[in-house]
Amino acid sequence: MKVIVLGAGLIGIASAYFLRQQGHEVMVVDRQAKPAAETSFANGGQISVSNAEPWANPSAPLQLLKWLGRADAPLRFRLRMDPRQWRWGMQFLAECRPGRTSHNTAQLIRLGTYSREVLRQLRRERGIAYDHRAQGILHFYTSRKAFENVAIAAARMRALGCDRRVISADEAVRIEPALGHIGAKLVGATFTAEDESGDANCFARELAGRCEDDGVQFLMSHTVTALREAGGQIDHVEATDEDGRFQCIRGDAYVLAMGSTSALLAKPLGIELPIYPLKGYSVTMPVKDPAMAHQVSLSDDAHKLVFSRLGDRLRIAGTAELNGYERNLDRQRCEAILKRVEELFPGAGDGAQARFWTGLRPATPGNVPIIGRSRLRNLFLNAGHGSLGWTLSCGSGKSIARIISGLEPEADFSFVGGA
Repeated sequence: MKVIVLGAGLIGIASAYFLRQQGHEVMVVDRQAKPAAETSFANGGQISVSNAEPWANPSAPLQLLKWLGRADAPLRFRLRMDPRQWRWGMQFLAECRPGRTSHNTAQLIRLGTYSREVLRQLRRERGIAYDHRAQGILHFYTSRKAFENVAIAAARMRALGCDRRVISADEAVRIEPALGHIGAKLVGATFTAEDESGDANCFARELAGRCEDDGVQFLMSHTVTALREAGGQIDHVEATDEDGRFQCIRGDAYVLAMGSTSALLAKPLGIELPIYPLKGYSVTMPVKDPAMAHQVSLSDDAHKLVFSRLGDRLRIAGTAELNGYERNLDRQRCEAILKRVEELFPGAGDGAQARFWTGLRPATPGNVPIIGRSRLRNLFLNAGHGSLGWTLSCGSGKSIARIISGLEPEADFSFVGGA
């Protein structure tokens, strides 16, 4: 079949790669000039099954109330006259129930564990280098109550197959000596040895190159404007090129992998995708003092920040704003991240050369992505990965390729079908 993949981010590129491996003719369409230029450009760099507990959990509503009015709050709702935002917010609160949180966590752990193994196999087979580190991920805590709560959550995750160990503050410093600066404040940590980190953008562009080598066509600088239905299936895709000229793109099957905009394109087809953008931030800066800089990928759960070492660069990412599709950089948010880095690892990075970035995470209320068949015969969905796009990308891409090829997915996950 000829398969049109809409979106050249991590999810779209992984989908294209595995579709080509299944023998399909594949074309990828994207509005940017280069692959992985939006949400996959400068994310936190973590392949983190240990982050499978979604933001929507029983503690979230009270925490959100505490953060109201704080300009530097890790999670901030900026209410708009947007019914989709309000509806998403209500669905988010519904997903905070203990039963839903447990279900969603299990889904994410199963898909994440599978995806991590697919990534490793792909790395071995195609020799892709992307500043990856297989040193685990360490979550650290300075609040006794938060640490006690996470110990319970970690036990649940271990029961589901994610070996997230609870460790002492001393052991955390042994694993990552750079934490020694705040050693007196640490009350404990968790460590997941199987998790990894690496430059997602570098990986995506390297994989796109392998796709091209294998015969995948990339139609870049083409903005998808509509999906047109006829007879219960997609007839064609409408797009405009960089000069504004109309393009009609046809295939036998279509994969919608356009992140946050997937919901906007699906809605005219009568397909309601509960995906809304959560704006996140990242800071990238050169290592200034290697003795103070971290080597292991870290998560600061209290501030909703993750830290990755990408070669001679430090990448710090996190926070989230529910504020529609606007992408303006909030300097206050960026400065808050820099301030936290300096508190934890003084002098580690060269803040004077820091580069700031913001992107829109395509979030579902429970953080579980939507992967599988739509109600239209030849339209397939691979969107809504939220903050776990890098973690879930390879497993999602291989799964959708198997579904389109008439094969059973290998992952134990609730794929959608025909809804």
